[in-house]
Amino acid sequence: MDNQPKNRISPEGLKVWRLYGVFQTALVALIAAGAAVGVYFFDGPLWVYAVCAAVLLLFGFFAVFLFPKIRWERWRYEVREQEIELQHGLFVVKRTLVPMVRVQHVDTEQGPILRKYGLAAISISTAATVHTVPALITAEADELRNKISVLARVAEDDV
Repeated sequence: MDNQPKNRISPEGLKVWRLYGVFQTALVALIAAGAAVGVYFFDGPLWVYAVCAAVLLLFGFFAVFLFPKIRWERWRYEVREQEIELQHGLFVVKRTLVPMVRVQHVDTEQGPILRKYGLAAISISTAATVHTVPALITAEADELRNKISVLARVAEDDV
């Protein structure tokens, strides 16, 4: 894709997404362990253990290493006077233009994991949808929220 938006999310976002992948892999490990226990108690075939281990290893690799890296490399955004451009995706790259005149309000969000890494997410609300820019450094997120708010007011005054 040509002319990609120029701003990237924080590299710390990659760490956060990898941490989420660890949590998801732990959940899959519990499910795999439950399946293995069921096979043990019901005298099931031994190959089920190998399948559970393979699924767990593959899921862990994809959820912790591969998918967060691809997501981080593809996530870009740019705020212009007339619009906000977002680009993201894992397998399919989606590019979105949000006109400033459509922006109703802008929020910053910060959960406990984002707070630990000094990050915040911005939610841009229009009448129809909410667009989120994840994993920005907190000061950058506050600055961007204020900038979008000012540009949205100016765009509204021009209409």
